[in-house]
Amino acid sequence: MSKSVLAKIGAVLYVLWGSLHLMAAYSVYQVGLEASNGMERGRLFQCAFYVFTFAVSAIALAIKMNWQNSRTGFWLNALIVGIADVPFILFEIVPGHVPAWPGFVGPAVWVTAMIFTGLGQMRPVLIAPG
Repeated sequence: MSKSVLAKIGAVLYVLWGSLHLMAAYSVYQVGLEASNGMERGRLFQCAFYVFTFAVSAIALAIKMNWQNSRTGFWLNALIVGIADVPFILFEIVPGHVPAWPGFVGPAVWVTAMIFTGLGQMRPVLIAPG
């Protein structure tokens, strides 16, 4: 499989990750609407905004940079999505606030996207003779 195809598969997976997180942002927003006015409501809206922003950023980078097999795009999406998903894993899934299934779907898509875009970035290794 060509490196370009691997990068495109990774880009599609990042778009999938972003789409899942757009739905998650909307769900958090809906919870915020049900919360009483005050700090809890504000924090839920803030969280929804952050998740929305990470999702839109991941989708935009996937379309603009990962699709073209950009090395910068690889690192930007790996970093941005990592910043979004690592705290979710540590503070939601690990303590059991969110069940492992379906909680690990987003992180699994992220890691798979990183693997594919990373494989697209691989350069041949030259081995010196002798």
